[in-house]
Amino acid sequence: QVQLVESGGDLVQAGGSLRLSCAASGRTVSGDPMGWFRQAPGKEREFVAALSWSGTYYANSVRGRFTTSRDNAKNTLYLQMNSLKPEDTAVYYCAAALYYRGTDYYSRSTYSYWGQGTQVTVNS
Repeated sequence: QVQLVESGGDLVQAGGSLRLSCAASGRTVSGDPMGWFRQAPGKEREFVAALSWSGTYYANSVRGRFTTSRDNAKNTLYLQMNSLKPEDTAVYYCAAALYYRGTDYYSRSTYSYWGQGTQVTVNS
């Protein structure tokens, strides 16, 4: 079992930056794929970014602006978001795919543990 807690969401102006954190507890997740998803009001939860042993993966809408990384010593995943746009407004969730050895990092069904989410609001 693992518990995930996101933080760092805030209200920011367009063009600004935020860094989200996802602290894991209960077990180490350094060897497991981790992902970020987001859900805007009235929309489906969508893939944002993922990090695994094979590299990092990004949605086309955020590639070049967002970067995901992790600090294994802190058992924490990060999402650095730059050049934020109003369309980035959403609740952001981190997720863990414990023991996953596949290659589909984009699907929600890959991830078995989810955090509670943190709100990011970008004003124009």
